Amino acid sequence: MVERAGVMAFAPGAMVFPGGRVDPGDHDLARALGVPDIEEGAARIAAIRETIEEAALPIGFARTPDAAAIATIRAALDDGASFGEALGAVGATLDLDALVPFARWRPDYSPVRRYDTRFYLAALPPDAPAPRVDGTENVRLCWATAKRVLDDADAGRLSLIFPTRRNLERLALFPSHAAAVAQARAFPVRVVVPWSETRDGEEYLCIPDDLGYPVTAERRDLVRRG
Repeated sequence: MVERAGVMAFAPGAMVFPGGRVDPGDHDLARALGVPDIEEGAARIAAIRETIEEAALPIGFARTPDAAAIATIRAALDDGASFGEALGAVGATLDLDALVPFARWRPDYSPVRRYDTRFYLAALPPDAPAPRVDGTENVRLCWATAKRVLDDADAGRLSLIFPTRRNLERLALFPSHAAAVAQARAFPVRVVVPWSETRDGEEYLCIPDDLGYPVTAERRDLVRRG
């Protein structure tokens, strides 16, 4: 996970999963790869690209790039190259099937911005180089279990927004990547749109209770929404 820089407009200072906007080049690459669902393919490509940009972690590759190749890809992206061009510079190819759909969230509680975010599971290759923070949008990086991140948040050592906390609680259920994948496939992805409701005189932010999440409501005054 990475800590968002304090100057960012959305979720400043929060710990989040690597990710970001789907770029036009991600759609172009999805078309070039001939994926049947361009929107889904572009989202997976964006997830792979952003994970490299923000954490230097190579997920979703047919063969794991080494540290030098990842540095070359990052530099090319920083210089304005498309992801397809950056991959071509090091001869890397993607394996989009390595990403397993886990969740899709579309909160509508922001009057300014509305995010439509897809979350994926991916196994870190055993020969992957160590992660490295980008130092611009994100200022800190940690590789940790979901439970440890939740414990650190409860102790006040880091900050989590509502969707991140719910997904970490769900991830904390699983002893392995395989177990997480099995549960993800047992709960087909539906768009999660949190809503508010009053319970015993207190306002709660809620999500559906049939999507595999162990916690589906949190008191609104305790929620950090981003």
